[in-house]
This record gives sequence, structure tokens and C-alpha cells, in this order.
Amino acid sequence: MRNIFKRKTSPSNHAPSTAPTNPDALVQPDSPETEDGAFLRPPRKQHFATPPRILVVGAGSRGTAYARSALSATNALVVAVAEPVAYKRAEFGRKFIWGEDRGPGAYQEFEGWREWVEFEEMRRKRVAAGEKGVELEEGRVDAVFVCVLDELHEEVVCGVAGLGVHVCVEKPLSTSLESCLRMYKALKSVTGKESVFGICHVLRYSPHNMLLRQLALEKEIIGDVLSVEHVEPVGWWHFSHSYLRGNWRKESVTAPSLLTKSCHDIDFLMWLLCSPPPNAGTQPHLPSYVTSTGSRKFFRKERKPREAGDAKNCLSCPHEEDCLYSAKRIYLERHLRYGNTGWPVKIVNPEIEECYKKSGLEAASSMLLDNLKEDYTPETPVKEIESRPWFGRCVWESDNDVCDDQCVTITWDDDPLPSEDGVTVLHQRGAKTAQFHMVAFTEKICERRGRIYGTKGEIEYDSATIKVHDFSTGYTKVHKPHLAGGGHGGGDEGLVRQFLMAVNAVNCQEMSAAEAQREFLGCDLDEAFRSHAMVFAAEDARKERKVVDWKRWWDNRVEPQLHA
Repeated sequence: MRNIFKRKTSPSNHAPSTAPTNPDALVQPDSPETEDGAFLRPPRKQHFATPPRILVVGAGSRGTAYARSALSATNALVVAVAEPVAYKRAEFGRKFIWGEDRGPGAYQEFEGWREWVEFEEMRRKRVAAGEKGVELEEGRVDAVFVCVLDELHEEVVCGVAGLGVHVCVEKPLSTSLESCLRMYKALKSVTGKESVFGICHVLRYSPHNMLLRQLALEKEIIGDVLSVEHVEPVGWWHFSHSYLRGNWRKESVTAPSLLTKSCHDIDFLMWLLCSPPPNAGTQPHLPSYVTSTGSRKFFRKERKPREAGDAKNCLSCPHEEDCLYSAKRIYLERHLRYGNTGWPVKIVNPEIEECYKKSGLEAASSMLLDNLKEDYTPETPVKEIESRPWFGRCVWESDNDVCDDQCVTITWDDDPLPSEDGVTVLHQRGAKTAQFHMVAFTEKICERRGRIYGTKGEIEYDSATIKVHDFSTGYTKVHKPHLAGGGHGGGDEGLVRQFLMAVNAVNCQEMSAAEAQREFLGCDLDEAFRSHAMVFAAEDARKERKVVDWKRWWDNRVEPQLHA
């Protein structure tokens, strides 16, 4: 993958071979002069001679994040938004499209993706008929970012794929294997031929993780990788916000938490252990088996504090002042009172930010508390309950059913490749294991950590630092890559930049879509789908309490539908 970090090919950065007197005490910090010093410098803003023009479908937190990333990392233009909620649509437009001083043009806002498709089809007909005008030219869109709720991804992607626009989809691709397969087939007919496909597995695109993979796979600094331990600490109150009270609390409505929260991490492990190193020219080292255990351990009625009694909502609960998960404490005391009107407060009510600016803390607090008072009763229709979040609901009385603690183990058997002299070799294709742990009950919020064990050394990483220990010298070298702004350690900006670089290369006829996909994104539709398939296989293993044979599972669950 070509990216904004210029990589050098100077000699290995292993420490000298003479072992120190006390090797565990000697740590070598990185510096801008070393061969991976490029990872210590922030990237320049990407400038395109003809800036790509972007439509964002869904003006929520992720749509906002990618629009902001596009404008901060490149000179691309966000030219339109499709969003059914008028307030969110207008706020998004003021921030990223038409500005504060004027209203939207006829081609800049749409109530939904269907309205945009209708406009785009008519625009193309008028252009083909020889019509000219500002609306026809400025209404043109090169790339679509799909940032609606997970369960709506399929209808949007399949609905716009036929237009041949470049498409980047927020993770996960969709909420079921069958839906992902339908999207795969719709995208396969156009991507790689005329359009670029991106999946927002943004962990691949942070400076930290790009350096980590370079050290482990390209430089092979610890030899062959034998196993990986990787942890996603979700964060105790973050889990309550998104997976107990928020949109992703119920598997039957959205999907398992392993998919909605941790498909990032499964993809990260597949990227490290399944995908071949850059320019290796080899097939992926496919997994052999997967198993998983997990459950809703804590957030269920049996764990409810006795002091809370029959209360269903925090604002009517006698235990609220002493409860760790008090919605009032989390949203008001921990965030709004400190002036934070963004996430997570803004998710409770998108209008709180404007209320705070215009009317102050007291008015915003009153608005927030009114939202937290909202609750359902036994008489409320299930469909209504499931259609929205309930941010004041007791975490032990919610209708949630997703795992709050889950482990996944993926194993690979030997998969040797023949060498030129006919002798098989196991180089980076020997047996190995990945262990993943998603856990809700953590201080850190999504700051991943882990260890990679190799034949010559060991790598320890968190979200800021990479420590490489060399068995032969006893030295531990510390790498501290550039900590980019934005979400996911710069992964949001990195993904958007790389996707738009691919779009630009195709638009300028420098590369085919397939070439640009591999060159700039380093991930194609097949690889993105395989990562999602691994999540579904792991869920089958968890629910059926068994070890899943990957090839057999793929042959039974995937192949028949691919060719249906």
C-alpha cells in the first residue's frame, strides 16, 4: 500500500549484537533520524489538482468524522449530504458544505439516498442531452461515504452501486452474513472495474498500526510471527452508552457486539496474520479454526443493586446518586458540566450543542435531563422500544442482549509455499494463533493493546507506543509513532486520505480502479468480506459452543451463496 509515510530501506534497526549487562533496563527510544522516523512526522495535507467531490449519506457522528477528516487531510470537497433529520442535515451543511452565511443549493442536501439517486440520474440525463449549468456541474459527485445505521448499509450500497460512483462504507459492511453477501455481489460487479471500494476498517490506517505491521511483517524484526494477543478495552461507561442504552444494544435489531464494535479488531488480526506482506505476491494464509466464548455477564437484571428497587429509569431511582452507571452522572456531571457538548452528549440530543452556545449550561442541562427522563413501559410496543435509544434507562433493566465480555481464538495450520528449487518453506506461513478479548469493564476507552510473539523477539504495543524486544541482544527498542488527531489514532484521517487518493488516481486515469484499490488502500472487497466472514464464523462458534473449521464453514455458508 502506498501511503503518506515515506518508507526508507536502510539497514535493520536491531540493536548491536553485544548484550548489555542488564538488558531489561536498556531501552532505546526512536528518533526522527531513524529509518522509521517518517512515522514520527505528521503528514502534509493531500492536494489534488481536481479535488474529488463527496456525498455523505448519514449526518451522524461517523458521517461528521469522515467529512471533517476529508477537509482536514485533503482539499477534497464535501458537496452534498443525504440525511432524513432536518436539524442534523442543516447543521452538517453549515459546517462542511454551504457555510453559516447562506443556505443550501438545490443539489447540496437530500432527505435520503433515494432522493440523491433520483437527482443524479436526472442530472446525467440532462448532461447527456447537452444541457449546461452550475447545478449540473456542481451537483456532480465522485465518491459516496455511507454512514447510516448498520442495518441500512445494504439498501444504500446496493442502491448507489449501479451508478459507478466510488463507495466507502462505515464498518461493519452489514449486520448479517447474508446481507454482506448481497452487498459483495452488488459491489463486485462494479468495483475493481470502474469504481473504488473502501471499508472503514480504520485501524489499518493509523501511523501506529502501519508502523507495527511494517516492523512485524515487512522488516520481520521478531522473525516469524507465532502468536498474537490483542485486547479491545471498550470502556465501562462507553459500553453502557452504546451497547446498553444506545443503538447497538440488541442483536436482533442490529448485530452482535463482536461485529458492531470489534470487527475493527478481527480485521486487524486478519491483516496481520492472514493478508500477505506488501508486494509479497502470495495468496493469503487462510485460517484453519476459530472458536469463541462470551456472554452478557454483568448487565442483566440479576445483577441490579438491591437499593435500586423497582426503578427502571435513573432519574426516578433511589440509588441514582450512588450508582456508577447513573445516566445523570455520566452525561451531565462527567461531560456537559465540563463544557463537552460533543460525543456522547450530542448523541443523546443533537441540538444540545446549539442550546449550550445560545442559552448556556442551565438550559442545556434542562434539555439533557428531559431526554434522560424518557422511558418506556410494559405497554409500549416492542417495535417502538427497539427503534431508538433510551439513554436514561437503568443498565440492568434494558432490553440489551449483546456480549459485554468475549474472547475469540483463531488458529492457523502450516500452509507452506513451494520455493524455486521445489522445497516447501514455512516462512511467515507456519502455524500460529491469534487471541482476541473484547471487554467492557475498563478504564481505557478503545485504546487497544497487545503483544506479538515471534521466533526472534517480542513486540508489546498499546495505542501510543511499540516496544520491540530482541531475544539475541536483550535490548528493547521503543517506537513512538506520530499520534495523529481525529478518531482512532489518526485512522479516520488515514483511511479518508488513502481512499480519496485512490479515487483521484482513477478519476485522472492514472490507474485502473483495481490498481488504485491495492496501491492506496491495500485492501480489496474480497479481503474486507473475509474479515466480516470471520466475525460471523466466530459467532457461530460462540452460539453453538464448538470449534469451527474455517474451510468447511466457508464451503457450507459462503460458497453456495456466492454462486447462487
